[in-house]
Amino acid sequence: MAAQNNAPLPDGLDIAGYRIVKKIASGGFSIVYLAYDAEDNAVAIKEYLPSALVLRQEGELLPAISKSNLPVFRIGLKCFFEEGRALARISHPNVVRVLNFFRANDTVYMVMAYESGHSLQDQIQRQRAKGRQLGEAFIRQIFIQVLKGLREVHANQLLHLDLKPANIYLRTDGTPMLLDFGAARQTINNDSPKLMPMYTPGFAPPELYVKNEALGPWTDIYSIGASIFACMVGSPPQPADQRRQDDRMESHFERLNGRYSPELVKLVRWALSVDPLARPQSLFEMQKILQQPGTPVAAPVAEAPGTLERLGSQLRGLFGRVAGRRADAPQDKSGDGETR
Repeated sequence: MAAQNNAPLPDGLDIAGYRIVKKIASGGFSIVYLAYDAEDNAVAIKEYLPSALVLRQEGELLPAISKSNLPVFRIGLKCFFEEGRALARISHPNVVRVLNFFRANDTVYMVMAYESGHSLQDQIQRQRAKGRQLGEAFIRQIFIQVLKGLREVHANQLLHLDLKPANIYLRTDGTPMLLDFGAARQTINNDSPKLMPMYTPGFAPPELYVKNEALGPWTDIYSIGASIFACMVGSPPQPADQRRQDDRMESHFERLNGRYSPELVKLVRWALSVDPLARPQSLFEMQKILQQPGTPVAAPVAEAPGTLERLGSQLRGLFGRVAGRRADAPQDKSGDGETR
């Protein structure tokens, strides 16, 4: 992921009626803080602070912005503000709840409900450390709810554009919540090529690698397929730009046979089609398949422990560690895996 080189706001700072407690996450486009409101309710506050455009030194509140970077910064500021306003209209249990947004310190802040839990990526890593895979029942349960939240997002004329396990947050009761939308950064990249995109290879669909390529629900559908694949294997799929040159995914799909139902493997293969028109064209199609019980899978034959772990290691070796990367195509939103 892109580093955030700017100094965070100091702990204990009062800003717009909120008291900053500490920084809890950061990435190339923003910093996220734990804070308390006037009624002492915990909230998460995201500060728009693209490290490629601004610099804030320790002890300062205002970011320094060069004259040449100011136009792009202002475009991003407007997009971030508009995205916050759009998300504030969405009230769904599987979408992060935006409570407020305000201007201060020459930038914009988004206030979100703070919830205890951990990311789906954390869950994957914990299982992988034990040499285990996430079970099919768990995967189906989580992604049925994720799709419900994403359908609400799409109904409000928004795309997520940065779906990955790090941006799916699991509350302590196990229900998932979508975080860290990438639409604002996509708009920045369309308006100006100066701000290079950052995204997570493996989860980004091919069309995000091509400037001005048509985006739509099918774009998020690819990322859903990639996220389910990561739950099954422990690592993301081969990056989409590499797949266009030398697609090696077929062997990985075949290795999932016998571990997961044919229906689930087929759905992931379908969602990960390189051609956008070959993917499911609606989230409802995917949701229906996930809601239907898959063909029971026989208990696997005893084998050396950690086979799935080795498969994940092979993928990581072949296609590199998951990391934000600059590319010639549009993308990123604080694609930082932030906001807890």
